[in-house]
Amino acid sequence: MKNIIAVSAVTLAASFAAPAMAQDAGVAFDGPYVAATAGYDNINIETPIGSGSDDGILFGGVVGFDKNINGVVLGVEGEYADSNVKESVENVLTLGDRASLKTGRDLYAGIRLGGEIVPGFLIYAKGGYTNAKVKASYEDANVLVTGNDKLEGYRLGAGVETNVSGVLARLEYRYSDYGYYENTGLQPDRHQVAALIGYRF
Repeated sequence: MKNIIAVSAVTLAASFAAPAMAQDAGVAFDGPYVAATAGYDNINIETPIGSGSDDGILFGGVVGFDKNINGVVLGVEGEYADSNVKESVENVLTLGDRASLKTGRDLYAGIRLGGEIVPGFLIYAKGGYTNAKVKASYEDANVLVTGNDKLEGYRLGAGVETNVSGVLARLEYRYSDYGYYENTGLQPDRHQVAALIGYRF
């Protein structure tokens, strides 16, 4: 009788453990996730007669969703970020003038496509729309103009990700191009290297 009870208990425990183990194994790089991001931010401003650049710290948060189809991962994601970068360039329109841009919040929405190079490691490319808020100023000998504005453009990037027990870690490079700013001849772009730590549900 004791043997029958023991065998029944082991069988019952196994019936509960098997689905739990299957859920833990799951499909890598699949489902929704949230993450915090931080890294290096560099903004470059091209003008008709020169250029300037400055760098600083990037920080923000990411939400996304991936679908793993036989090892091919297709996902969508959104990001809210900010940084402390400020850059000024001189002699933009006339000799001795100065234009400055200070970065503010940066919104991104896009897609990414990748594949597992080895089990547990994903390489991917990404691209989408970016909208960055800036504080701009222009000063010459006779006038000082300041204001807040938004830069719209596109972002391209690539990276590598690993995922262990639902915890994801990612390192990526991305480039953002904002085109020409308000017909001034200023052409800002951005280079970033970001690390992300998050959780996949």
